[in-house]
Amino acid sequence: MSVVLVTHGSSFEHEEPAGHPERADRLVPVMRGARSAGVPIVEAEAPAVDRGLLSVVHANRYVDHIEGFCQQGGGSLDPDTYAVPGSFAAALHAAGAGPRAVDAITRGEAQSAFIAVRPPGHHAERSQAMGFCLFNNIAVTAAYLRRRGERVAIVDWDVHHGNGTQSTFYRDPDVLYASLHQFPFYPGTGWVDERGDGPGRGMTVNVALPAGVSAESYLAAFARVVLPVVEQFGPDWILVSNGYDAHQLDPIGGFQLESEHYGWMADAVARLAPDRRVVALLEGGYSMRALEEASAWTVRGLGGEVEDVAWPDKMTGSAEKMVDLAVGSVSKFWELH
Repeated sequence: MSVVLVTHGSSFEHEEPAGHPERADRLVPVMRGARSAGVPIVEAEAPAVDRGLLSVVHANRYVDHIEGFCQQGGGSLDPDTYAVPGSFAAALHAAGAGPRAVDAITRGEAQSAFIAVRPPGHHAERSQAMGFCLFNNIAVTAAYLRRRGERVAIVDWDVHHGNGTQSTFYRDPDVLYASLHQFPFYPGTGWVDERGDGPGRGMTVNVALPAGVSAESYLAAFARVVLPVVEQFGPDWILVSNGYDAHQLDPIGGFQLESEHYGWMADAVARLAPDRRVVALLEGGYSMRALEEASAWTVRGLGGEVEDVAWPDKMTGSAEKMVDLAVGSVSKFWELH
C-alpha cells in the first residue's frame, strides 16, 4: 500500500533561535526515514491553506496579527514560540498540508498520508500561538473533513497534550479527540476530567500518564483505552498528531517508547480507519536518531508493513492508577474494561 508524503520547502524558512529544539533540520531525518521505509511513496507539495478554511479554526484578527508580526521581522510570540519573516508562509503551507493529503487519498493516489512540515500545530489556540505552534494544522485538517460531513477521530501521541486541538472540537459530537500524554507537564491541560462539553461530551478522552512510564505500560494504555474508543466511535477518517517526543531518546519528554512502537500504533489506527484513511501530521520530537527511525516505522505501519503484534496488557504502579482514572472518567460514554 502506498503512502503520500506531503512536504514543502517553506518549512525550512521558519527559523528558531540557536539551541531551540524545534529547528528546521528536524525535517531532514524525518523525510529520510519516511523515504527509506520500504513502502511505495507518492510525493506531494503542500499548498498554502485556504484562508477561509483557516478562519474556521483561527480568528481572522489573529491570522492578520501573525502575518504582520512576521512582515515586521518577527521575534518572540511567547517564551517558547518564535517567528521570523519566513514563518508566516511556512505556517500557511503547514496548515495546507493536511487538506492536500486528504485530497490525494480521496483521489486514490495513496491509502494513507505522512506529513513532514513545520511549524507544528497542536498547541495553537484560536487566537494564541504557543508551544512552538502558530496554526493548528491537525485542527484545520479536521475542519476540512467536517465540511465534507465526515466523522473524524484525532489520536494524539505527542508527549505533550494538544490543548489547542482539544479546545477547537470540545463541543463537536463528530470529532473524537483521544490523547496520551505526560502529566503534569506542559501545557498543563489534559486531565482525565476534561471530557468535552454539550453535544461533544464524551468525545474528548485524555489518558494522563506519569513521567518515566515504561513502553509496556504506555502501549497497554493505548490498547486498553485509545483503540477501543476509536473503534466504537467509528470514524470516517483518523488523523494523528504524530509527535516523537515520547521516544526514549527524546531530550525533552519523559516516556520510554522505542522506534518500532510508532509502527505498531500507526498500523493499529490504520486498521480502524475505512480503507486505512489515516493522515499523520508531524508534531514534536527532538532526537535526530529517533526522528529518522520512528518516521520509518510510522510509514511502515501506515503502509501495512508491520507484522501483527501482541499488545502488552499489564501496567505498573502509578501508570495503572492513572489509566484506571481515565477509564472511570469516560466509562459512561465508552465500553472499556
